[in-house]
Amino acid sequence: MSTEPDPVSTEEEPPGTSPREEGPHDQGPQTGAPQDQGAPEQSTVDEHAAELEEVRDRWHRALADLDNLRKRHAKELGRAHSDERARTAASWLPVLDNLELALTHAVSDPTPVLEGVKAVRDQAVEVLRSLGYARYEDTGVPFDPVRHEVVGLVEDPAAEPNTVVQVVRPGYGEDERQLRPASVVVSKRQE
Repeated sequence: MSTEPDPVSTEEEPPGTSPREEGPHDQGPQTGAPQDQGAPEQSTVDEHAAELEEVRDRWHRALADLDNLRKRHAKELGRAHSDERARTAASWLPVLDNLELALTHAVSDPTPVLEGVKAVRDQAVEVLRSLGYARYEDTGVPFDPVRHEVVGLVEDPAAEPNTVVQVVRPGYGEDERQLRPASVVVSKRQE
């Protein structure tokens, strides 16, 4: 026997490469890989589930906020509509008061009553104008189907054809905000 050391036993091997270093904790790459990947997959699933739950919660909150906003808007719109109706009605109260005053004095002398009724009419026209519905009753203007409603045709040699010669009932408002068109008599083309 020789006293020289065995060359295989004296060489240093890197850790984990020697078959002698295998132990019960190292079961090889095939059995260790699925266990290592299982934990990250489960945590990813848990993260996605948490994110999904958070998105659902935010979605439900957004729906509730939208529903509350819709209800609040409907309530405010109803209140604004009611307030506008009250302001409009209140603006007509002085007209009503003056009509009642005219009726009270109608028994005595009819001349002041007639003047009073004319003043009340002017007051009512002013109320409509302040609400955005100005009165128009122009004659001699060209017929406009948006602003005028024809109630009669006449032959008038002094007027151009399709011209308003008489206003039967005045109109109120503008083109886009019109309460009613003016009822007019229009000159027709002479034959």
